Amino acid sequence: MNSALLLVDVQQAFDDPKWGQRNHHDAEKNIALLLGEWRKKKAPVIHIQHHSTRRHSLFYHEHPGFSFKNEAQPINGEEIFRKQVNSAFIGTGLTSYLRKQHIAALTIAGFTTPHCVSTTARMSANLGFQTTVVSDATVAFPLQWGEARYTAEQVHEASLLTLHEEFATITLTKSLIKGREESWH
Repeated sequence: MNSALLLVDVQQAFDDPKWGQRNHHDAEKNIALLLGEWRKKKAPVIHIQHHSTRRHSLFYHEHPGFSFKNEAQPINGEEIFRKQVNSAFIGTGLTSYLRKQHIAALTIAGFTTPHCVSTTARMSANLGFQTTVVSDATVAFPLQWGEARYTAEQVHEASLLTLHEEFATITLTKSLIKGREESWH
């Protein structure tokens, strides 16, 4: 089965302190490991870049936050799709690209678990792609609703729980790489 690595919003904007204390401080390291594995096998890598049209946004193209993080810099031959909403599939041409390339499975990592990662994973599954989310290569930030406060880890776990088994397989970087190495031999 042709499988692609889909990196969602691995951008410098998420280094801004306004987001609060994140979980998975090794996420970028794990993303780099995934990238290394896909590149070594010459498997498809797709980068999704959030592109806000609001000038004050950290994701506006003239802001440094728009840039990809160093650990996830695209290289020649890797696709880049820019999105303006939570889903990587809306307004980007991603679905057509995947179908033309006969890609049937997506492994998703990036920022943030409850927003663009989960929205993209749900749509991926709804469109019929076999979907995997790499838990320790995704990041969440704390959230608040009224008086209720949720840590980044609580937000992350709840988000993955809503995806698990219905929309995606949830795995860890090392387990995924080990499984892929075994299946590629």
